[in-house]
Amino acid sequence: MYDLLKGLRVVEGAAFVAGPSCGLYLAQMGAEVIRFDNIGGGPDFNRWPLTESGDSLYWEGLNKSKKSVAINLSSPEGRALAVRLAAAPGENGGLFVTNFPAEGFLSYEALRKIREDVICVRVMGWADGKPALDYTVNCAVGVPEMTGHPDDPRPVNHMLPAWDLLTGAYGAFALTSALIARRMDGRGREVRLPLSDIAAASLANLGMVGDVMGGAPDRPRMGNALYGAFGRDFVTRDGKRIMLVAITARQWRGLLQTLGIGDAVAAVEAEVGASFADDEGLRFEHRDRLFPLFDTAFAARDLAEMIPTFDAQGVCWGIYQPLSAAVEDPRLYRGNPVFEEIVQPSGRRYLVPGAAGTIPQDARLSPRPAPRIGQHTDEVLLEVLGLSSGEVGRLHDAGVVAGPGA
Repeated sequence: MYDLLKGLRVVEGAAFVAGPSCGLYLAQMGAEVIRFDNIGGGPDFNRWPLTESGDSLYWEGLNKSKKSVAINLSSPEGRALAVRLAAAPGENGGLFVTNFPAEGFLSYEALRKIREDVICVRVMGWADGKPALDYTVNCAVGVPEMTGHPDDPRPVNHMLPAWDLLTGAYGAFALTSALIARRMDGRGREVRLPLSDIAAASLANLGMVGDVMGGAPDRPRMGNALYGAFGRDFVTRDGKRIMLVAITARQWRGLLQTLGIGDAVAAVEAEVGASFADDEGLRFEHRDRLFPLFDTAFAARDLAEMIPTFDAQGVCWGIYQPLSAAVEDPRLYRGNPVFEEIVQPSGRRYLVPGAAGTIPQDARLSPRPAPRIGQHTDEVLLEVLGLSSGEVGRLHDAGVVAGPGA
């Protein structure tokens, strides 16, 4: 947690990954992020993984450091209250993140009736408004066709929701960009972020679209081999599987020295008329000649004996390990200052991250837990919307809003 965005008030009306992760990143940089949730929780409130008591670790993971207002979004009065909250006054307010439909009750036109300069970041599936999830976009852009082993024709979906996470991060960037522009020109804006556009643009940015449009065939499945450079998984004598990548000339030379296969590789270079140290693409092109040399070399050595030379020579490698082992790795979780153990609403105490970026010049603040649904209903209605205590009480009595435990 840092205080770079202290003073900003962002309202979030979103479920699943992209929208809530956008709000999470803003909160971790110091913004006050206020969620409005349906009374009893929204559609992602009980998503797996769950604790033994049924609390969603997924939900409390994505909603750390936020406030929660519980509203009956099925009622006209509740919907009107959500619109007022999204477009609430204040120089550093009127900032809204949502994945509600563009033409629904939270349309940009409805928000502008309350506040002309409101800024809305709207996460979508497809740009035409049709629904989509990360998995359905991923298959459409062709990534599963490139993933998996070459001897298995089945497409492989990646379990990491990459387009959701990229969209959330892009949304935080887009919102702060629109805010800077508003401070200069006084205008509000709606930024629409379809997952499909984020996915399509990302593949184009990596050169893949230009490649196939230039006549190249679709990229084949390569298992764990790295496209366009030297990299693959190898198994050591003691049964450790590592991922090894050599992109730079220094990495390549250090790898050959560690494994003692410089002469064997030089023989291949002489045979094919290439210098692998000078061109990473040539290492990829001749990988079928090189991989057996490396398989043999790794099979003759234990990992522990290679690590000191790997580190001294700048070799880039990583060990394959399950998450249960990774959480004990001090470079990743336990011992990493990005993480701190706190108690979440589920009652479970575990490591949670603050801001993933580190600012050496600023003090890192402790992460805050996720809210309980409706935990901040009264506080927000009184302080942000300026309602009287009597009006807040009437909304409770009418079932329009609720506090925690409702």
